[in-house]
Amino acid sequence: MDHAVTPAGYLAQAVRLATDNVRNAGGPFGAIVVTADGRVFEGVNRVTADLDPTAHAEVSAIRAACRGIGSFDLSGASLYTSCEPCPMCLASALWARIAHVYFAADRQDAADAGFDDAVFYDYFEDPTRALMPVDRVTPDSGTPVDPFDEWRANTTRIDY
Repeated sequence: MDHAVTPAGYLAQAVRLATDNVRNAGGPFGAIVVTADGRVFEGVNRVTADLDPTAHAEVSAIRAACRGIGSFDLSGASLYTSCEPCPMCLASALWARIAHVYFAADRQDAADAGFDDAVFYDYFEDPTRALMPVDRVTPDSGTPVDPFDEWRANTTRIDY
């Protein structure tokens, strides 16, 4: 039996990607998206290598899968990741309509290795513990067009 086609097999592959990525100036995270029809797309963490705080392994794998299938909708796909997704990555999986997420290490394992995601998890569990101000402000009345009015009027839009 091919172990790569089981959740444990894909997770082993994600962990290998993560380990190899550390050796290539990346973070210790790897991820795989398997589409509903079985296509496999990989991603690794390139935050420090690319100076991009959004270049997490899960987001990279989701981006690769979307480009690979030519759609932003990954309905029916599974995400296999070497570590529990941070809130940004989990939100990305939700936006991509990923059907199932599997992970190997958990958030405490990441914290023990020096990653400070705990503050983000805490924020979403108790949003009153704001990390930064997030305020709604009404734009000046001179704003020419409401973007949502423009969106609703756009007959060629693609809803998502």
